[in-house]
Amino acid sequence: MNDWIKQMGQFLMVALGIFCTLFILIQNPAAAAETGQQEEKEKLSLNARAAVLMDADSGRILYGKNETMVFPMASTTKIMTLIVALENNEADKIVTASAYAASMPKVHLGVQAGERYRMEDLYYAMMLESFNDAAVMIAEGTAGSVEAFAVMMNEKAVSLGCTQTYFITPNGLDAVDEKGVHSSTAADMAKIMRYAIQDELFRQITQTMHYAFTDCDGKRSFSVHNKNALLTMMEGVLSGKTGYTADAGYCYVCAVQKGDQTFIVSLLGSGWPPHKGYKWSDVQTLLDYGDKNYRYQTIDISKEVPDRQVHVMNGEQDFAAVRAQETNYRFLLSSEDKVHVESVLPGQLEAPVEAGQPVGSIQVFVNGDLTAENDYITADRIGIRRTWKERLLRK
Repeated sequence: MNDWIKQMGQFLMVALGIFCTLFILIQNPAAAAETGQQEEKEKLSLNARAAVLMDADSGRILYGKNETMVFPMASTTKIMTLIVALENNEADKIVTASAYAASMPKVHLGVQAGERYRMEDLYYAMMLESFNDAAVMIAEGTAGSVEAFAVMMNEKAVSLGCTQTYFITPNGLDAVDEKGVHSSTAADMAKIMRYAIQDELFRQITQTMHYAFTDCDGKRSFSVHNKNALLTMMEGVLSGKTGYTADAGYCYVCAVQKGDQTFIVSLLGSGWPPHKGYKWSDVQTLLDYGDKNYRYQTIDISKEVPDRQVHVMNGEQDFAAVRAQETNYRFLLSSEDKVHVESVLPGQLEAPVEAGQPVGSIQVFVNGDLTAENDYITADRIGIRRTWKERLLRK
């Protein structure tokens, strides 16, 4: 009897839960849509232990799996290595191989201590074949040491808003020091790639299929071939970098243009040997999801930020007309995304006021995430109000 009562109680609790859920969804269609979208996201079958699909234009994450969890990122590190090197070197700079660079494990170019190479040639060796010794030569040639170069990498990461990334090596080999583990997140690596593809030379290097060069003395010749198989698997690949270590597993970060949409895909731990191809299926799954669910829409926020009047202290006029600097925004959105606007204006201004002067802020959010910012600006110049004596003296 007691067991029967217990079973009936459990049944009623389950039924009540289902009823409450249905009631909420019926009463709130937006919640129903959001739940439906979440269910669709949960259906994505990904091998990676962390993944991100990002809109390259806005930087908004369209899909994430463990996107803020910290993991080793292997040779995708070299994306940042190339960024820092391009921003701090001339292409023809000569770099001499150190004994430390020559000691790097495979995959490597096989440089020997004392050999000299052009910096730009090392870029291709590092990004196409992922050579570890080339990365160390780039770091030492840029900053004098790997340690000093890592400081530059970390400073750049912070400037890009990467709060959970820590670089120790320029090549991505597994490493630990007193400050932490060489690691990042799928979200941070997507931010780094988003920044990288803005550089034309970065795109050119990473899209190159084959490249040949010699050392500066012409004693050794090299031919490197791009290991980014996605370049031949689909059109529109802007850039990409593979990576693998025993701790990190197979990693991959890429940028792909599909029509007027540009997506960033970031994958950490997308399988371990022998599953080298898992990352390619993960990329395709995420790109298909983005292509299916997201389209560009122009959002007019003029009703949310109408022209206003702000009181001016000691002004020739008592009020300044202010308007939104921008009212139309183009976002990559799904049918379920919600856009809202928040604006702030000061209670008063102090004369003089210049025409076009920023006097307030406008923030546009998509699903609660800040996606765009702008200003209220003044329409006209308003000078300081003068007394009749001051006006008389000016005449």
